[in-house]
Amino acid sequence: MEESEGSGSGSPITNMAQDYLITILLLLPIDAILSLSMTCKRFRSLTSSNTIWKSLCKRDLGSTCVEALLNSSNNHHHQFPWTRLYRQVSLMDSVSCHKLLSEPHADLDFPTARASHSLNFVSDCLVLFGGGCEGGRHLDDTRVAYIGNDFRRKLKWQTVHAGIPSGRFGHTCVEMGDFLVLFGGINDRGNRQNDTWLGQVVLNENKGIGFSWKMLEVGNVAPPPRGAHGACSIDEKRMVIHGGIGLNGLRLGDTWVLELSDSPCHGTWHEIVSYPSPPPRSGHTLTCIGRSRTILFGGRGLGYEVLDDVWLLDTYQGYFKWVQIVYDLQSITDGVSLPRVGHTATLVLGGRLLIYGGEDSYRHRKDDFWVLDISAIPYPNITLQHPTTVSSKKESMTRRMWKRWKSSGFEAKARSFHRACADRSGRYLYVFGGMVDGFLQPGEPSALRFDAELFLVELVLQL
Repeated sequence: MEESEGSGSGSPITNMAQDYLITILLLLPIDAILSLSMTCKRFRSLTSSNTIWKSLCKRDLGSTCVEALLNSSNNHHHQFPWTRLYRQVSLMDSVSCHKLLSEPHADLDFPTARASHSLNFVSDCLVLFGGGCEGGRHLDDTRVAYIGNDFRRKLKWQTVHAGIPSGRFGHTCVEMGDFLVLFGGINDRGNRQNDTWLGQVVLNENKGIGFSWKMLEVGNVAPPPRGAHGACSIDEKRMVIHGGIGLNGLRLGDTWVLELSDSPCHGTWHEIVSYPSPPPRSGHTLTCIGRSRTILFGGRGLGYEVLDDVWLLDTYQGYFKWVQIVYDLQSITDGVSLPRVGHTATLVLGGRLLIYGGEDSYRHRKDDFWVLDISAIPYPNITLQHPTTVSSKKESMTRRMWKRWKSSGFEAKARSFHRACADRSGRYLYVFGGMVDGFLQPGEPSALRFDAELFLVELVLQL
């Protein structure tokens, strides 16, 4: 397109007031904005300003994420490199790991080794609850550590002793605004649970930071008892669970939604019946990716096989529908290592799903990082009646969907059934515990052991 040099004789859109132009530009996808920047001097000047890139960062990365990045940066707000941030987030392909230490204190001991626990980031704190440990026993401790903006600080863990849920592992615990909602789990007698708990960080001037639990009143309707299910919040009022291991060890394939009341004391469960829907499984992940969409990945199926399928739960305007995203595993570089169970899947900076660890059908534990790029999923072309198929002619689209990221720094052990959570910026992930390989002793059938490492995974940016 030939560039227009005049300032007053161009098309009507070039003569618009700058505020109107910026409003229009922010409605366009990034590719269209970059194309417009090459059409004339005015668009080139407008699209190169730091102001519009700050707005684009807020639009595409989220206001909460942007505010958290500002608070953690040494740059002043007006000097923050928004254009460089946007470009680097788009090209990001690696993480750096750092081992975190606990500050020794007589009353603040480090959490013990465990797996299938919960770990959440809420109100600038890490909150850890329960899990399984050596001897097939469950744990019932709740521990809280303040993070704030110092992401590599030595942590001071505090233990909550009163009013806590009974001990369990394989439960889920998700963030819903300033609250945590815990559901289900299994105790060391093999009993499945279906109780629902609400947790909240408590600030006490004398004792510092603590945490309180209370059982949520849900009436007579609740999902059947289970553990090793998947769960995530859809928004600050709704949470979804799927699958898990129910009574008699049966793997489940049902989907339930919890809706909280305006006062967070009551909630209502109701089942979502949709066809098609994901087959029964356990050890999978559910992750909300925004705009009323949730991604399900992996797990272990009815035949004990480890899965690599991707499903999308669309909850737009209260209408719930599962849609399978079918892709060509063979067209992904190193794609043979993708199927897994007991992994974590966390929404990170840039709207990507970062998948870490897990194990395959042979119980080989993983230490790799995979990214599912949400923007590459052909969502606009999905029909609610049929699965979306990425054919062999669209191998490039499949490669865009999946990419293995490089990692550097602290070399953590390969692990499964660990837990991970991201801070408000989505740039920093905290990983704790899980099952790792140990040293095989004579007469031992396996060398599995529980782990107590806590480490930080940082998405590599140069700001």
